[in-house]
Amino acid sequence: MVEGWGEDGLRALRGALHTQDGVALLAALRRGPVREVLQLAGDGVAGAAAQGLPGAAEMAALFLGALQERGFRGDEELADRFRAATGDAAIPLLRPLAVDLETLAMLLEGDPAESGGRIDLSTGECWPAFTDELGPGSEAEEDDDPERWLYVPALGSRAGYRDMELFIDEVGDAALAGRLRIAIGGRGAFRRFKDVLAGDERSWSRYHRFSDERQRGRARAWLAEEGYCPHITFFVEPSPGSFL
Repeated sequence: MVEGWGEDGLRALRGALHTQDGVALLAALRRGPVREVLQLAGDGVAGAAAQGLPGAAEMAALFLGALQERGFRGDEELADRFRAATGDAAIPLLRPLAVDLETLAMLLEGDPAESGGRIDLSTGECWPAFTDELGPGSEAEEDDDPERWLYVPALGSRAGYRDMELFIDEVGDAALAGRLRIAIGGRGAFRRFKDVLAGDERSWSRYHRFSDERQRGRARAWLAEEGYCPHITFFVEPSPGSFL
């Protein structure tokens, strides 16, 4: 049984996603528990399954079962994508958009007084609200074009605080869980929580993956509500320099 993700395994996984190499992706997923990277790697696995990559259908079934069991926000939207990729359901009526969920989550969960932004629907790029450069050709009269831009609201940190609470419930070390519960009381909760976890590298890594999964899921759910889904294409053949 695979116990957890090491730095090398995560690096290989992210590398395969970055290079859009389906063969390398499936190989990397054998290096850690898939339940911890469902939102991170899910679109890639669904794409590989849709293209008929050997071994992808089995991995897709594993992902689908784990998503249905876990039930984070955004997991059902990703599960629908797997059902469509394997031919078990109709393709969701969502427009594909090459958006990075991690970047989108940062916009969504920023300070409402300072954050938020927009997505360039022609490229999928996310732009913070306070930026002077919105890409080539973005003249002032085009900045509010609803055919090009999708507004992203800043929803604040409440969901992130809930992530800390849920993570504490999963901590097996009673003493550490107790210190974390004390840390999240009152102002400065996020800083104190991270300070406590900084002394336990393994728990810090677990929290980072847990939080990343939940943030990506919330971004996916928000995107679906707006009528879009992340778009990613994978090569069927391994590319040069694959992370195998």
